[in-house]
Amino acid sequence: MTTLSLSSSAPTSLRVDALVVGVAQGPAGPVLVDGTADVSAAFGKGLLPALVGLGATGRAEEVTRLATLGAVRAPVLVAVGLGPVADAYDDEAVRRATGAAVRALAGTAKAAVTLPRLGALRPVAEGAALGAYAFTSFRSSVTAGDVKAPVGEVVLVVDSARDRAAKAELRRAEVVARAVHLARDLVNTPPSHLHPVELAAAAQSAAKAAGVAVEVLDEKALAKGRFGGILGVGQGSANPPRLVHLSYRGGGPKVALVGKGITFDSGGLSLKPPTAMEEMKSDMGGAAAVVAAVAAVAELGLAVDVEAWVPMAENMPSGTAIRPSDVLTMYGGTRIEVNNTDAEGRLVLADAIARASEDSPEVILDAATLTGAQLVALGARTAAVMGNDDALRTAVVDAAGRAGEAVWPMPLPPELRKGLDSEVADMQNTGPREGGMLTAGLFLQHFVGEGVRWAHLDIAGPAFNSGEPYGYTPTGGTGAAVRTFVQVLEDLAAR
Repeated sequence: MTTLSLSSSAPTSLRVDALVVGVAQGPAGPVLVDGTADVSAAFGKGLLPALVGLGATGRAEEVTRLATLGAVRAPVLVAVGLGPVADAYDDEAVRRATGAAVRALAGTAKAAVTLPRLGALRPVAEGAALGAYAFTSFRSSVTAGDVKAPVGEVVLVVDSARDRAAKAELRRAEVVARAVHLARDLVNTPPSHLHPVELAAAAQSAAKAAGVAVEVLDEKALAKGRFGGILGVGQGSANPPRLVHLSYRGGGPKVALVGKGITFDSGGLSLKPPTAMEEMKSDMGGAAAVVAAVAAVAELGLAVDVEAWVPMAENMPSGTAIRPSDVLTMYGGTRIEVNNTDAEGRLVLADAIARASEDSPEVILDAATLTGAQLVALGARTAAVMGNDDALRTAVVDAAGRAGEAVWPMPLPPELRKGLDSEVADMQNTGPREGGMLTAGLFLQHFVGEGVRWAHLDIAGPAFNSGEPYGYTPTGGTGAAVRTFVQVLEDLAAR
């Protein structure tokens, strides 16, 4: 991962390959933001006219390159837009601007960023670390397909490089970004190389590196434990399912995390259209987020106790696959009529949530690429959060906002629960098309233990970026929910 460092030296004197400054949209054109006076002075009166001549406007995330011609030690100056000029800039705007600049500098050995002079070190550090990402595991060379390696080192210009608070912010940014990179790597890994067994092994590796206890339940242990949802979803695949249990003891509130780990979702016998399968390697985005978040929490040493249950299966059609109208007996005994095998994520999550509830946590948080209805309702960048406790749901939305992830609160209308009634079993796994995201939440709520506060994040859209990269977000796996989970657990620990 890209190295982050602090420097209190004058940015004009830094021996780097590129120097990043911020510009904003002023009433008469771009203006340099606070903290760039010395850089501007080094160019005389020529910096802004040169940027205007190159088309710079200060628009958010706009990147403009300029040869410095010796005005400063760095040979290249990069001006990145922050949007409309303001007395103070939103953390997420700063985070995205930094990410856009660092992403544009891929292939550069060393860059310096002056944006911390705005007073926001954490978002700058996070934006830099998150923007410096490339998934190259399956390329014959780093430069194959015009993909360049991320910036090798980013120097953040601050007032004091020895300040303890600044060093702590830098370390936190590095830990969280490393976790997000792990989640992105897992989501981006082709399903040919990441079956449930390999995903479980990756979770084991990450957990052990962070000092987290780990247990993997194979198909025999799942059968013995009567995890009917996980086994049912996985029975159509030649690759057997797994349930990974991660345990971290930091002392403090007791929290359970659950993440959906469908390593590939064909839809089962309720087969998806071919184009709908193209991104289904991302259907384990919730599992990736949980594994990565637990590793980050352990590395940060947060004062919380975390039990994570991560169900993993491959949903495939075959002669052994579950059929519409089959009935599964879930962990804990609830019997579910399967009326759509493509609504498999809620089946594996239900087993894991029921098991997590047995430990009597104060809070259960789950994340899942659960429904296409989430995309229809909120688009590709905003996750939905539902739950059985309004205060917890509000806390998750607030934490996500501070972490830089877009999350919107959604209801669980009780009248929709009737749509899950079955004529032959306790419930069926899908209801009417209308409100599909909400009925999925109501289905999961059934398996939450009595008295346990629970929140569910549907990250179907945000977990995978199908379009062009933006800000610090690459094309492909995004690492959605990792930062939200870490922030929520930090808040609980601070309580």
